[in-house]
Amino acid sequence: MLLAERKFLHVVKCYISLMQSYQEFFLGKKITLMGLGLLGRGVGDAAFLAECGAQLTVTDTKTEAELAESIQRLTQYTNITFHLGGHLKDDFTSADMVIKAAGVPLDSPEIAAARDAGVQVMMSTALFAKFAIETGAIVFGVTGTRGKSTVAHMIHWAFSETADPATVHIGGNVRGISTLAMLPRIKKGDTIVLELDSWQLQGFGDLKTSPHVAVFTNLMPDHQNYYKNMDEYFADKANIFRYQKPGNALVVGESIREKILAADPPVAPLPFKSLPKDLVLEIPGEHNRENAALARMALSAHIEEPEIWASLRSFQGVEGRLQFVREVEGIKIYNDNNATTPEATIAALKALGFNITLIAGGSEKGLDLHALVSEIKKTVSHLIVLIHPNYKGSERLLGELQEANVPFEEAVSLQEAVNCSLEGKPKGPIIFSPAFASFGMFKNEYDRNDQFLRIINTL
Repeated sequence: MLLAERKFLHVVKCYISLMQSYQEFFLGKKITLMGLGLLGRGVGDAAFLAECGAQLTVTDTKTEAELAESIQRLTQYTNITFHLGGHLKDDFTSADMVIKAAGVPLDSPEIAAARDAGVQVMMSTALFAKFAIETGAIVFGVTGTRGKSTVAHMIHWAFSETADPATVHIGGNVRGISTLAMLPRIKKGDTIVLELDSWQLQGFGDLKTSPHVAVFTNLMPDHQNYYKNMDEYFADKANIFRYQKPGNALVVGESIREKILAADPPVAPLPFKSLPKDLVLEIPGEHNRENAALARMALSAHIEEPEIWASLRSFQGVEGRLQFVREVEGIKIYNDNNATTPEATIAALKALGFNITLIAGGSEKGLDLHALVSEIKKTVSHLIVLIHPNYKGSERLLGELQEANVPFEEAVSLQEAVNCSLEGKPKGPIIFSPAFASFGMFKNEYDRNDQFLRIINTL
């Protein structure tokens, strides 16, 4: 038998083995999927589970009318039942398994009822990682309050540039991607990069599993409208390294190293190495140099050094993260939509310098604003704040701006904010960097991102 034929048969055997593994796990099981949503991940999870032969109940607090678009994509599956507009306790206590969406409250009575009834509670990204690891794929996981998206995409970009793209996959907290539904494509030896938020990492804790290579960028106040304190927030994120094994790698940012060491990780963190000063990146900002340094450390055992440098130099950035959109009449416009915390907006302002026109504002996360106001005073020459009845974050920001004697304009829509930014005859760049969540004026942060890009690209 020719070598090529033997390799082909080996790939087929690995695929069949994985298919049997996950299909047998889900086949015929009575599964409750908690959270369908509008972003595509829940729809992809539901379709995958239905195709695996599960008897699936999809439940969501949103109504049938609100979820019409998502439901339409699932009408072909006769083994899906929808319970919408609220949750029924029996769906959780009589199931074989509950798969909960990211962001389900820690004190959810439905999840508590499922656990009291002895029903397994899992999360889709962690389930994906479990089966991918079992089939022999190499899993990279990236978390942190800031930088996780950029680092994850840098790692994915480097592998895509140096390996067969069909063997490289990215998932987790990535727009519109059902990570679980990627399973049929995964083969032994593939490389998987997962961007993991604290909610998704709850699922890794439930399954007591961690990625082969874990990257923890930093830890800053966030989601304090969800967690009681920073210790709870860190505890979820720590699942990225808590169940690592000898031979795995742990890469951490300098600011979080001591806290991680105090948590007694099973694998010692690699020593931090800064980028060479002469390495020029396409993306601006000192924070992005640290992101690139972390990506380089994660890649060091898997890709040759010259190829790492080449990939980091050519990386163009991630949509919504200090993304250069276009230049209008000599003014550069940046989309930093995914800056949903004050610290993220501060990093963007520091990266762009002075005389900045800033569009900010959104819904409350309960985070301190003093440092943001201080940075605005230093770097921003024209500030427009988005106003909406649900935007308590904007309301609190206005109070602090007034107290600090910082001038601002108000805008009731993103279109009005962009118009104001251009009418102000800016001396420097314009940046949309909200510093808050999107709920209220927009369906979600992706809707906010798309609206901004649409407005800018049609100027």
